[in-house]
Amino acid sequence: MTDPVREQFDLTWSLAEYHLDRLTDDDLTWVPAPLHWTVHEGPDGLLRPDLSTDLAEPDPVPAPTVAWIAWHLLWWWGTALDELTGVPRRERDDVVCPRTADGVGAALRALAAAWSDALDGAAGPRRDEPVGFPWPEGRTVAALVAWAHAELMKNVAELGQLRLLRAAGASGHGTVSR
Repeated sequence: MTDPVREQFDLTWSLAEYHLDRLTDDDLTWVPAPLHWTVHEGPDGLLRPDLSTDLAEPDPVPAPTVAWIAWHLLWWWGTALDELTGVPRRERDDVVCPRTADGVGAALRALAAAWSDALDGAAGPRRDEPVGFPWPEGRTVAALVAWAHAELMKNVAELGQLRLLRAAGASGHGTVSR
């Protein structure tokens, strides 16, 4: 991609690194509000997210935990990467949240490295190729990359804000058991 797109990603990812370097296991399940989304251990022993059953955005939107945001990043960003690289898109139900802050950091860093590599292939003539995610049709690789960077910036800011609130002693509502 173009230099400004690369710079945008690098800047956003540097903020992610700042928070991932300081993330603790207790940060993952700190509950910021009574109405919240988090992750829970499923029958298979893996951590799966709270979600709306009909895929509609609830009103009001539940406050997510860091673990939920981590899962959300792994799902949507991974799916965007699949679309960008031309591999079959992962299913939402196949994405799980790592159990530890180190696991979250490792999974997100691996995804960031793969995304960074894919950006190089998205430059030039590919930028105008059509994509099918996250829109039904009529959008391009360039639009996908721009959307992904905006979504990444938003999710990193949310993760960081939750981490900062917990570290600063916000009362929250405890932690959820996993």
